[in-house]
Amino acid sequence: MKREDTEAAATKGVSRRSVLKGAVAMGAAAASGLALNMGVPGTAEAMIKKLPTKWDETWDVVIIGSGFAGLAAAAEAAGKGAKVVVLEKMPTYGGNSIINGGVYAAWDSEFHYRQKLNLGDDSPKQHINDTLKGGDYYSIPELVEVMANGAAGALNWMIDEGGAKIRPTVTRAGGHTAYRTHSAVAGVGREYTEALRKIAEKRGAKTVLNSEVTWIWRKDADPKSPVLGVEVKRGRRTLNIKAAKALILASGGFSRDIKMRMAHNPRLVPAFGCTNHPGATGEMIRFAQSIGADTLQMNFIQLYPFAEPETSILDTPAVYPFNGPGYGIVYVNKLGKRFVNELERRDVCAFAQINLGANMKPTWSIFNHAMILKMGGSYEEVEAGLKKGRFIKADSIAEMAGKLGIPADALVKTIEDHNRYIEQGKDPDFNKPITKVMIPLVEGPFYSVSQWPAVHHCMGGIRINPNAQVIDVFGAVIPKLYAAGEVAGGVHGSNRLGSNAIPDAVSFGRVAGTNAAKERA
Repeated sequence: MKREDTEAAATKGVSRRSVLKGAVAMGAAAASGLALNMGVPGTAEAMIKKLPTKWDETWDVVIIGSGFAGLAAAAEAAGKGAKVVVLEKMPTYGGNSIINGGVYAAWDSEFHYRQKLNLGDDSPKQHINDTLKGGDYYSIPELVEVMANGAAGALNWMIDEGGAKIRPTVTRAGGHTAYRTHSAVAGVGREYTEALRKIAEKRGAKTVLNSEVTWIWRKDADPKSPVLGVEVKRGRRTLNIKAAKALILASGGFSRDIKMRMAHNPRLVPAFGCTNHPGATGEMIRFAQSIGADTLQMNFIQLYPFAEPETSILDTPAVYPFNGPGYGIVYVNKLGKRFVNELERRDVCAFAQINLGANMKPTWSIFNHAMILKMGGSYEEVEAGLKKGRFIKADSIAEMAGKLGIPADALVKTIEDHNRYIEQGKDPDFNKPITKVMIPLVEGPFYSVSQWPAVHHCMGGIRINPNAQVIDVFGAVIPKLYAAGEVAGGVHGSNRLGSNAIPDAVSFGRVAGTNAAKERA
């Protein structure tokens, strides 16, 4: 049995024992109008709170979180006639989704760019297989199918109804075997969140900011007992909001909660930076556990290999190393040498850098002018990056080496070798798959961008089924409770392939919203 399996089994055992002990207290409490909540997950003590005697607000569907998953769920639920509210704890909407890199994996779109550019074949099945392999087969196949089969339709929906725009190219990202990654014109996830918000608002959904959920109301431990609503802190007021049909959790992961992430993955010490927004703290996962929800694979937390080295932000230049491998971008270290197959998965690329040693920070990606548009970039972005000092420009590889402070002879040889590998169709150094659209770094100008790994994405989370229903620790559906996006686990396995985050969140958000609206009030 692998270490991850052992850890997951141990965690599940603690959760089951906690719920069993707590349920004894809950059984007695239910008769007196008290609510189910275990307080701190992983402890046997049960926290008892009285159920509300009245509700301050009542909605058909209450959604926690206003990112990709939450807004997609809101749009679909409202479109089915439900009265919908999205509760966002932060003062602005969107969470991580707005600062996401705007890259979206789908086997096709209504523009058929892959076919028009002769970039080879692809299919939902191939996308499924890549995702399963990329996550070391820890993914739940039925969940992966929902994402891959829903990806193209969800992308077209955001384009047609929401006005989202994508660039006229498709890239091949690490771990994918096909050119299937689409890039937003805005260069960030806001392209899609704006589209989703437009659809949701047009259909009547309401978003309320500065609304922090502090409790999930569920009556008792009976498997048939539904979720009732939430307690919300809004300014100085504490409100009880009823979810007459369903509650949808779409609150994201916990990468910003250092204590929580280290509890599940002790390697991710505070010294690691984080690409996430400040609100990615995972409390909704803990609250869901407190009412009996199961979790899985919580130790699977991803590093983004290409974050800005000093601040760890995922800015627009930090997306170029991710989008570039399918067109010939090269990663080099301070010695001027390659250190990994550029088409490898994110976890491989991240640890290839970490294993170089802290004194080798940062590494760089090198590309040329001919690659910019093909890999989903824009000349305007590059110019802006040059002004900020994120991109470095040079007319020759030797000049670039001088500007980066690395040995010119070594860097020139590395690039010449890589150019030859592209021409010969074989990479003897790292066995990178060579494709016909890769561009040798022969003609300038040349550009570089610095990079270093930072904590980025939680693959584990709340256990759900293909209907986006939350599953309890006994394997039963918790009535009227759904989850979608990064808050849920099981889609990506041990490692998320880059550009799978948005199709995962939007596809499952749509499923959750559609099914929630069908629940009986």
